[in-house]
Amino acid sequence: MSSSTRRRRIVRTAVGLAAVLVLSVAGAGAWFYHRLDSNITTFDAGGVATERPPAPVPVTPGASVPVNVLLLGSDTRDDGNADLGGGEEGVGHSDTAILLHVYADHKHAVGVSIPRDALVTIPSCKLPSGKWTEPRTNQMFNSAFTIGQFPQGNPACTQNTVEALTGLRIDHTIVVDFKGVAAMTEAINGVDVCVPNDVNSHNIKLRKGMQKLSGQPAVDYLRARYGFGDNSDIGRMKRQQAFLSAMISKIQGLGFSLPTLLPLADAATRSLTVDEGLGTAMKLVDFAQSLQSIKLSDITFVTTPWRFAGDRVALVHPDVDTLWKLLREDRTLDGQSTGQLADPGGASPSPAGSTAPAASPTALSPEQAAVPITVVNGVGTPGLAGKGAEAVRAKGFQNVALDATSGSRLRTEIAYAPDLKAVADQLALVFPQARTVEEPGAEGITVTLGRDYHPTAATGIDAAGAPARPTTGRTATPNAGPNAGPTTVPSGVPTGIAENARGADTDPCANLTFG
Repeated sequence: MSSSTRRRRIVRTAVGLAAVLVLSVAGAGAWFYHRLDSNITTFDAGGVATERPPAPVPVTPGASVPVNVLLLGSDTRDDGNADLGGGEEGVGHSDTAILLHVYADHKHAVGVSIPRDALVTIPSCKLPSGKWTEPRTNQMFNSAFTIGQFPQGNPACTQNTVEALTGLRIDHTIVVDFKGVAAMTEAINGVDVCVPNDVNSHNIKLRKGMQKLSGQPAVDYLRARYGFGDNSDIGRMKRQQAFLSAMISKIQGLGFSLPTLLPLADAATRSLTVDEGLGTAMKLVDFAQSLQSIKLSDITFVTTPWRFAGDRVALVHPDVDTLWKLLREDRTLDGQSTGQLADPGGASPSPAGSTAPAASPTALSPEQAAVPITVVNGVGTPGLAGKGAEAVRAKGFQNVALDATSGSRLRTEIAYAPDLKAVADQLALVFPQARTVEEPGAEGITVTLGRDYHPTAATGIDAAGAPARPTTGRTATPNAGPNAGPTTVPSGVPTGIAENARGADTDPCANLTFG
């Protein structure tokens, strides 16, 4: 055999081996992707409303547009989740809901937490029978997920509710359960979070301080309410935002490469329910990689402007309307435009169940203006009740008295007689952070000012007795009680939004409780 013949045979053998190797790797990759695809559960697109907010239009054809992703955490105990969450099996609620708005430049994002107890209008939603419900007003937000008692919940109904509430078109909806949280945190070897205090309540035990959590402890951290602050869902949302910030930071540190994302996708897809647009492993990975240019410092979390309404939560207008309008127009929270949308926000409908920002407050009737109102200084700061009374009179109330009783109340409260709810709602516009409480047997209305009350700069003092600070700087103090730390938010953010915001790169131990 000649040397040239031997060389040709060696080359053919090498090429053959290379081809076998490529096919083997490709086959393994195809098998892996097929396994991931078989893991993914999608919900029926037929349940999504037919009348929806329009999709954003780019300035130039083919240019990037913003993406809105609804992230839902299901507390279902079905399918083995009872082992992680305790309790009985059954259809869960969406006790975690974050609307992630990725700006058109794909370099900035805002995550908006919607309180589970927020009272909203739930629009028409599809039932398992194929019939559609009638719209329901004054409903708890998290109940939309249970309509129809679907075994895996009703993500389409929650998506419809968010679209009607915000006027934003939701591009993707992702539902994760307890098992998904446990698996994803284990896949990235834990998430570094801060526990504000020791907790031993309702079968959840956590120790105070910075620590790495994964699996069951991570689930406990995210679902725990009792043992922190006033045990409310408001504080829990703050910790969920901090946890997501830490998780994003961890994934960014690992990199958005396939070796990082595929194991994470493998863990996630076993417990995810997604819309059909994210129904394959490659679509999930492509979506994740599309976010890799967003720095942690360019992500802000916001809780919708809110106030207590008895045992529930009311969204505060016009602040919440301003928030939705900014996002519909693809503007940052301080009003800066990405400049990548044609006629930004011009085609977006007004959110159902909300009102457009009014030029002036609703005028009081003579009877409402005459209702006796007592303003109580529940903090002890000299002059605080007087400043609160000034704000009440500026609203148009005429029968206002003061009570200088001191104390250490954390939260402002509006206590009203049962027949004066409409008047209390008017006062809630003056004190949007206040809890409103119906008090049978009461005469008139009593406003007890807490440490969360900060008179405007025009009054000259804040609740601590110091000169009031402007709200246009980089640092804003959330209405989160004495445990709150400063939160970094963009300059010029409207006060009602800034008070409920935290930067993703904020000190992980700051602002983790409420009350």
